[in-house]
Amino acid sequence: MELKVNIQVSVDGVYQSNGGRHPDFDPGMERGGWARPLFDDESLAYVGDYYQRADAFLFGRRTYEMFAWSWGTGTWGSDQGDNPISTALNTRPKYVASTTLTDPAWANTTVLSRDLASAIRELKTPPGGELQVHGSGALARWLLANDLVDELTLLVCPVIVGQGARLFPEHGPDLALELVATRAFPKGIILQTYRPAGLPRYASDPTK
Repeated sequence: MELKVNIQVSVDGVYQSNGGRHPDFDPGMERGGWARPLFDDESLAYVGDYYQRADAFLFGRRTYEMFAWSWGTGTWGSDQGDNPISTALNTRPKYVASTTLTDPAWANTTVLSRDLASAIRELKTPPGGELQVHGSGALARWLLANDLVDELTLLVCPVIVGQGARLFPEHGPDLALELVATRAFPKGIILQTYRPAGLPRYASDPTK
């Protein structure tokens, strides 16, 4: 099973609160909801189809709790009917990386609390299928650093948010990426799909 990460990100690298403001999940974040107005029928159909491809989902705890509220156990999530995202999330296995979550309320959830790398490698063992990660920026960075990501898709939204958590911090591990797909949607969202490609190559002398 391939592990595929899909994250909506602004031009300035923000991934936090893309769908809307929520004072409990994102205290102090005043500019939530920056991605929603930029989605159109074509990009929404892409996202729905992407979720439908998943055989299972993997989350960090914070994103898991937001998704549970939005799509699963919360009032808003229970009203989604046959929405393709809601259907996928509520019918496929869900795994959450957490050392503090002990009693998840969202059905079909398994907590991965110890030896996370080994647990994820075991999940990836069966041939075929997709283990999808959505959002979960800190987890995505950890997965990339531990060579567990097979594919990274960024949905780059044409907006500079100017506030919020960035997907990649100022200092961190480096990684080369191979571009395998790109697509532009009508309202300006650009899809960029990459596969990790080892370490970057650096010019030995920038003057040459």
